[in-house]
Amino acid sequence: MGNSIQDQLLKAGLANKKQAVKARKAKNAKQKMQRSGKEVKDEATLLAEEASKRQIERDKALNKAKQKEAETRAIQAQIKQLIELNQIGERGDVEFSFTHGSSIKSLALQKTHRDGLINGQLAIVTFNDHYTVVPAPVCDKICQRDESVLVLRNSSTETENTDDDYAGFEIPDDLMW
Repeated sequence: MGNSIQDQLLKAGLANKKQAVKARKAKNAKQKMQRSGKEVKDEATLLAEEASKRQIERDKALNKAKQKEAETRAIQAQIKQLIELNQIGERGDVEFSFTHGSSIKSLALQKTHRDGLINGQLAIVTFNDHYTVVPAPVCDKICQRDESVLVLRNSSTETENTDDDYAGFEIPDDLMW
C-alpha cells in the first residue's frame, strides 16, 4: 500500500524527483511548525487574505465616494428648495447691474427690491445658471450649505455707525447759511 500520490505522479512522468523532494520537505516543515504550536499559513492563504484586505479597502473607498455624492445631492436639493420657496420673482422696470465673476449682469427689479439689495436686506444667488433675488436670512441659510451660489450681498446699513461725528461741536447761533 506504499503507492502514495507522489509515487504515482513519478511513475506517470508528471513530476520529477526534485519536485517530490521539495514537496516532501515543505510538508515536513509545515507538520513540524504545527507540532510546535505555531500557526502555519501557506502562501495561498496569505494571498487570499491580502486580496480580501484590498477588496475591503476598495469597498470602503467606494462607499465613502457614494456617501459624499449623496450628501452633495442632498445639499443641492436643499438649496434648490430654499430658493424656490423664498425667491422674489416679481420683476420690475428698474435695472440693477452687478458683477458675477468677470462679467457684468443685470436684472429688472422693482424699486423696493433694488433698495433692498442696496441696503443688504436682499441678496442675489445663482442656481442652475439662473439669478434669483432672495431675502438675506435665506441667503445665510443657503451660504451655510454652499457659499459658491452667492453672487451679491451687500452689508446691512443698519450696522453702520449712526453717531454724528460732529455731535460734540456746538453750532454757533450767529451762523449764516
